[in-house]
Amino acid sequence: MITKIDDAIATSKMKETMPKGVRKTPKKGRAKSSATVQIKIGPRKLTRFERARVVGARALQIAMGAPVLIDVSPQLKSPIDIALMELEERVLPMTIRRSLPDGTSQNIPLRLLDEAE
Repeated sequence: MITKIDDAIATSKMKETMPKGVRKTPKKGRAKSSATVQIKIGPRKLTRFERARVVGARALQIAMGAPVLIDVSPQLKSPIDIALMELEERVLPMTIRRSLPDGTSQNIPLRLLDEAE
């Protein structure tokens, strides 16, 4: 019984779900490296709203048992403090999606955005 459940989980992870009406375009060549990505939408730095969203999401992941990506001193016990340190050290493998009202959007790797002051 357990093997059937494991097989079902593995099969469902391999399936790719796409919303209706969206066509998948094939990738041509290699993915863009971070050096070639230009920020076309919004400011070059992380806005306070994006910062709050990233820190909150990462703190929730840490609180739920996700591995910490940096060496943490014993004094830091709060997931929020740990998430802030990870953001400052730019080790989070996240992207920010910025979109415009006309429907265009851009995914920007977090490490390319300057830290807000």
